[in-house]
Amino acid sequence: MTKLTTHVLDVYSGKPGKGIKVDLFFINGEKKEKINTLILNNDGRTDKPLVEKDKFISGKYELIFYIGDYFNKIIETKDPPFLDEVIVRFGISNNQESYHVPLLVSPWSYSTYRGS
Repeated sequence: MTKLTTHVLDVYSGKPGKGIKVDLFFINGEKKEKINTLILNNDGRTDKPLVEKDKFISGKYELIFYIGDYFNKIIETKDPPFLDEVIVRFGISNNQESYHVPLLVSPWSYSTYRGS
């Protein structure tokens, strides 16, 4: 079964990004279509794939991680925070493979990659 998954690691505290809201969009030209909204579980992961099976198509996608809200709950942040929403745009060239998009994040930096 092919699918798209994600997880977040809070490198500031060394813990999973528990409770972070994540939106997934499919980008079709100038239009963005929201596919899913999920809240990350205690392991900083989703309980089910963001998208899978016949709904998982090749094309451009966008993930929005609402990390400003997350960090504001665990530390005192400035207003506005340095990072509020982390937006990751990526392409799916082969929907016969599964894709995993992890996010490593702190209040001041982030990194992502294609995971397995």
